[in-house]
Amino acid sequence: MTIDLSMAGSSGLLFGRAKRDMSYFGNVYVLGLTVTAGIGGLLFGYDTGVISGALLYIRDDFKSVNDSSFLQETIVSMALVGAILGALISGYINDKYGRKKATLSADLLFVLGSLIMCGAPGPYVLILGRFFVGLGVGVASVTAPVYIAEVAPSEIRGGLVATNVLMITGGQFLSYLVNLAFTEVSGTWRWMLGVSALPAVIQFLLMIFLPESPRWLYMKDDKTKAIQVLEKIYKSERLEEEIDLLEVSSMQELSSKRKVSYLDVFRKKEIRLAFFAGAGLQAFQQLTGINTVMYYSPTIVQMAGFSSNQLALLLSLVIALLNAFGTVLGILLIDKSGRRPLALLSLLGVFLSLLLLCLSFLTLNGNLAVLGLGLYILCFAPGMGPVPWAVNSEIYPEGYRGVCGGMSAMVNWGCNLAVSMSFLSVVEAVGTGFTFLILAGVTVVAIVFVAVFVPETKGLSFEEVERMWKERAGGRESENLLEGSA
Repeated sequence: MTIDLSMAGSSGLLFGRAKRDMSYFGNVYVLGLTVTAGIGGLLFGYDTGVISGALLYIRDDFKSVNDSSFLQETIVSMALVGAILGALISGYINDKYGRKKATLSADLLFVLGSLIMCGAPGPYVLILGRFFVGLGVGVASVTAPVYIAEVAPSEIRGGLVATNVLMITGGQFLSYLVNLAFTEVSGTWRWMLGVSALPAVIQFLLMIFLPESPRWLYMKDDKTKAIQVLEKIYKSERLEEEIDLLEVSSMQELSSKRKVSYLDVFRKKEIRLAFFAGAGLQAFQQLTGINTVMYYSPTIVQMAGFSSNQLALLLSLVIALLNAFGTVLGILLIDKSGRRPLALLSLLGVFLSLLLLCLSFLTLNGNLAVLGLGLYILCFAPGMGPVPWAVNSEIYPEGYRGVCGGMSAMVNWGCNLAVSMSFLSVVEAVGTGFTFLILAGVTVVAIVFVAVFVPETKGLSFEEVERMWKERAGGRESENLLEGSA
């Protein structure tokens, strides 16, 4: 099919919207692009899970690690330092070189880091490998959702982007499975960390044969290639409309003389309110303890009285499976119950389960501790797992979406780093039970935050969300969010 580019802007937009009825499994090509890009989420999830099991055996091999909570926390957390930097530079890589090359660069970084970790002669080389892995994870965590969103039809975009969250939890489950498989193999932790290069190699090979994002191609004036990709996604009527929309966006991009900066986010009240809600959600996703549970679940299980490494890993595998199940449940519920009620119900369950964990460690009840971990995951995964990412993808105006989304993601990584670096030290200072009590207190603050500052966005168009923030800010509806602030 050949499209006359000179006619862009003269078809679908003038004669009404084409039928939008594509289902989640309605286009195998789109689903294939989504799953391939989602391997970036799998990489993040695998790294999160694999280090928790490997750490048990790294402590056995390196006495300095076993004797130092700081070294243990640094091994876990150095990947987060790399992820923060990776997320920071990923915006530049994505805009200048495209989503495809950004994904390929993330894969190369992940393979390099995995090989360094696998052959590390001591803890400090291992930490270096963790840093390179983190760089790759940071780039992938920003690139994968953007690529998926830009190839997805609007009517199934939410479900397809949420697939990336499912891939993260699937990666965590896979990592625990691998950890369990290598418990009786010589060089246990080296195999665990070395195998983590395989998903990156697979994605690299697949991505070579897949196209660049059509939106990025169109914005870079490579319209012919962009349309070739769109032809595989849409039927003829819908195709013309999508080209019209891309042409309008492209013209607006060219006509804009100024680029949105990070400081612009804080100059307009409506953008400040939106960013406060989005970044707050990302912060509380971490500050309520999810990655503490995922990173240190084998250690927590051992603290609860289960001394066998293999048994600890098996119980952690069950927890990872519960996480994946809960995420699927969240994908099914988020567009039916709404973001805000789902987050509030999730946080209430998290609060109760953290109290249960606190009680279990104060009473030295190991079975109650394992029950508390499982309940925590079942409550967290359907709500506070996907909701922060979903809300952040829809509450910002077009011109601010990249800047605000990147900034809120860095808030997420930063809080993730702070929690993982401090957890074991806090446990040593106040005890495991009171550590979970502190997290329960933070969860109460999170409940109040969501109830007061996070609006419901279910079913709203981007334009309706923009008007909502203007009303909250007391602004005029006709005012344009992208007007210059200087």
